[in-house]
Amino acid sequence: MAEQTTSSIVIDASPADVMAVIADFPAYPEWAKGVKTADVVREGAGGRADEVFFSLDVSPIKDEYTLSYDWSGNEQVTWTLVEGKMLKALDGAYVLRDLGAGSTEVTYRLALDVSIPLIGMLKRKGEKILIDTALKGLKKRVESL
Repeated sequence: MAEQTTSSIVIDASPADVMAVIADFPAYPEWAKGVKTADVVREGAGGRADEVFFSLDVSPIKDEYTLSYDWSGNEQVTWTLVEGKMLKALDGAYVLRDLGAGSTEVTYRLALDVSIPLIGMLKRKGEKILIDTALKGLKKRVESL
């Protein structure tokens, strides 16, 4: 698998509150930049999504794809690509660490591969932009609720 790009942010909320926002896929278009659609295809045990269909438009990536999710309580969620048009691989995770006093460190890991050739440096820059945008959007959303 491709190299992973990783970044972290501290959110002023409990891990449970952060994970609740991460698990609320229908709300993604309201806060996740570039996400046009996030529809739960199949729900798993505990009411969290097993598979989610996304329509994404974040330059240079415009795609429709489905991700499979694996939840570990309020500590971690990982995902892998089921199918996509432009994406060949999309593996990632949110890892939550309770810092106490109502704060949570959220680490986002992402590795993606696209069907069009991209220079490694450009691909990593794209991953970094996606991660930073996602973490900032997540922080803003969680702290505003």
